[in-house]
Amino acid sequence: MTSVITFLLVAVPSGAAWSSTTQDSPVTWSVAPADANGPDGRGRVEIALDPGATVTEHLAVRNLSETDTTFSLTAADGYYTSSGRFDMLAAGEQSIDAGTWITVEPSVTIAAGKTAVVPYTITVPTNATPGDHAAGVAASVLRSATDADGTQIGVDSRVGFRVSTRVTGDLAPALAVTDVRAEYTPSWSLFSPGRVAVTYTASNTGNATLGVRDRVGDAASEHGNLLPGETRAITVEPVDAWPLGLLFLGFTVEGSVADDAASAAPFTDTLVLWAVPWLHLLAALGILLILLAILTGRRRTRQRMQRLLDEAREAGRRDATELVHTS
Repeated sequence: MTSVITFLLVAVPSGAAWSSTTQDSPVTWSVAPADANGPDGRGRVEIALDPGATVTEHLAVRNLSETDTTFSLTAADGYYTSSGRFDMLAAGEQSIDAGTWITVEPSVTIAAGKTAVVPYTITVPTNATPGDHAAGVAASVLRSATDADGTQIGVDSRVGFRVSTRVTGDLAPALAVTDVRAEYTPSWSLFSPGRVAVTYTASNTGNATLGVRDRVGDAASEHGNLLPGETRAITVEPVDAWPLGLLFLGFTVEGSVADDAASAAPFTDTLVLWAVPWLHLLAALGILLILLAILTGRRRTRQRMQRLLDEAREAGRRDATELVHTS
């Protein structure tokens, strides 16, 4: 029998429950930030510390299943996915930043239906860089299952929350925008505008977490947070634009710092792209050809009528001449 271990890495909002079902009894649990007495209503932990400082926080793990369960407790560096969702490094990946600052018990056993409050410490290195550092704390259960062909599978289900530490010092938010591309797609309807699709790459080159927001023409959209050092390819929701030949659209990308007056210098540009109204030109050409055909037909009709009239007059003159000769 082959043994395969796979890891299901789950990061859900704190306080939410996750169920892990295998051959054994299902295990359902939730994890939330807490104080020494239990969950304190926070959705995540955000804290400011000096280099070298240590603080004790708590997490509450609630066993919602019907069996006593041992949960593994871990901490790891955090990051934002390409869709803007927060996650933490998978088991086996090496943390090099805020994930290494957190110390927590390796495991906790919780009776069915009970909640355990577990302390953990955050210790900031003396040489830590000022600014924002993200990590995650999670509780997980490794369960085994066997698939149809007899292969044994291990599933590591993980539930946790974000721990954001701002190391005191000068904040220097900075945003870089590269690889800006814009493309116009015309509409197949004469009475509907086309669409302008914009893509670009945003990089957080400062030391503070940035909320990325952009504006194309009059349309604004938000794209979640970007941690210091992170880079993300962003696709803007297409905006309407009429095909007027050469389009000029204002383009701005901003990086704001939450709960702080500081923000990164915005990136501004003017998008210039061709929006040739091919459909409208073809429609105009069709109308022109129709009008030309109508005018040509009318002219030919007038010419034919004039020819018939001239022939009738000539016939009348001939008849009159013959009548005079006969008289």
